[in-house]
Amino acid sequence: QVQLVESGGGLVQAGGSLRLSCAASGRTFSSYAMGWFRQAPGKEREFVAAISWSGGSTYYADSVKGRFTISRDNAKNTVYLQMNSLKPEDTAVYYCAPATNDGSSWTPYDYWGQGTQVTVSS
Repeated sequence: QVQLVESGGGLVQAGGSLRLSCAASGRTFSSYAMGWFRQAPGKEREFVAAISWSGGSTYYADSVKGRFTISRDNAKNTVYLQMNSLKPEDTAVYYCAPATNDGSSWTPYDYWGQGTQVTVSS
């Protein structure tokens, strides 16, 4: 089992920044690639960013590339998402999860926390 607790969301104006954190416990955190996903009202959950188990490789959705940065601290069992230049379309509930890539897309394993709400006002 993996337990995940996301935090750091909030209300911010367009152009602002937020830093999300995801604290993991349970199975060996450092063995997994980790991803951030988000779900806006009325939309399906979508991939945002991922990071390899070592932190040496990162991957981003085109919509956030150049604005968001994913990182991890395996000593703290925590993964982060630094979000800059936020846009109203970034408004969503953000979730972290262990994830795997099949060569074309990132798929989360079925472990979810409660998520953290990010709201960007225009």
